[in-house]
Amino acid sequence: MLIFSLMMSSCSSSKTVVKNNKNTNSKADKIIAKALQYKGVPYQFGGTTKKGIDCSGIVYLAYGSQNIQLPRVSRDMAKRGKKTSLNNVKKGDLLFFRTHKIRRRINHVGLVISHKKGQIRFVHATSSRGVIVSSLSEKYWKTAFVKAVKIL
Repeated sequence: MLIFSLMMSSCSSSKTVVKNNKNTNSKADKIIAKALQYKGVPYQFGGTTKKGIDCSGIVYLAYGSQNIQLPRVSRDMAKRGKKTSLNNVKKGDLLFFRTHKIRRRINHVGLVISHKKGQIRFVHATSSRGVIVSSLSEKYWKTAFVKAVKIL
């Protein structure tokens, strides 16, 4: 009887694992998957295709794929959602940056793809390397960082 009981409890725990695997298809995961389809695509100001795309274009299309409408420009996107601390950043959140030395306004956005052990990774389009994944711990991005926002 004890063996049967152990077998039954092990079956129910595996069902829990399967149930948790279903959570990997969350809206955030779908948005991230869409954005990562553009990895390696060259940068094009105002672009929204696989021939060329910019940072806000990726976010705009990725969220749009889940019927979430955002403004097309990063500084306007930054006015949406709810500001959050870096400690509370989750997959699907947006990071905003000021990368221009003279103009001191938000001009860049990245989409958080992971936050593990304090390491925040995000997908975005750079003018020099196209669509890439970067870490917020990189000095350039850490210095340019302005705020994080939850949309979902």
